[in-house]
Amino acid sequence: MFFKQNSMINQTNQKEPNIQEIADLLTDIAAELMTSGAHTMRIIQNISRMAATFGYFIELSVFQQSIMMTITNKEDQLNRLTLIKKTKPLLLNFTIVSDLSSLSWDTFDKNLTFEEIINRFHDIVVQKRMSRWLVLLLVSCANASFCALFKGDIYGVGLVFLATLAGFFTRQEMIKKHINHLIVFSTSAFVASLLAGLGYVFHWGITPEIALASSVLFLIPGVPLINSILDIIEGHVLTGIARLVNASSLIVCIALGLFVSMLILGLEKL
Repeated sequence: MFFKQNSMINQTNQKEPNIQEIADLLTDIAAELMTSGAHTMRIIQNISRMAATFGYFIELSVFQQSIMMTITNKEDQLNRLTLIKKTKPLLLNFTIVSDLSSLSWDTFDKNLTFEEIINRFHDIVVQKRMSRWLVLLLVSCANASFCALFKGDIYGVGLVFLATLAGFFTRQEMIKKHINHLIVFSTSAFVASLLAGLGYVFHWGITPEIALASSVLFLIPGVPLINSILDIIEGHVLTGIARLVNASSLIVCIALGLFVSMLILGLEKL
């Protein structure tokens, strides 16, 4: 009797998920991939791979702020469902992108159960991010290295380090308060370039122009630019153009912040 009850419990726990449950999980994973910086084709491939494991195929449309998915049962094509999910603002995390891609392959190769997928997905998205203070230090060192790479002197490298430290800290604090990202980029560029421009004002070193130009490089939206080109090449033109417009807007904001600081320091004629 005891074994019979355990068998019945196991059968209940391992029941096949319905189309609504699968659709909810897949849209959550797709939205997390989009937010973490994956390009469109990678999102579609990962989600399609997982859907095939449960006997479904999907049609996925990825946009800048939302994801629309239609999921259809392969054996009963009248059994279908369409969901639209809003995505969160871009918050790059390639560890999450890599882990979710691995999860999609494990789902396909190892036939993971629905409960196992949910548990692993939850573990991936709640994993602790790298310390913001460590990121702040590493970004400052990396940007200072750009200055050295462009033949900046020791004074310029030091200025760029301090300017990046202040600019990136400003960005972190503004993002934490959910301020519009265009304002965040403009303000961060202004703070960083204002500090770096002090080399001109006080005649520190012989390469103040390199320090000023290097001070805002940490803000360049490289990932959105690369993803936009990949999306256009792979045929996802609408999403690619949307990403390209967004990245171009950020570049304009960086230029605006740099221009205002140069205007204040009297360097607008450089």
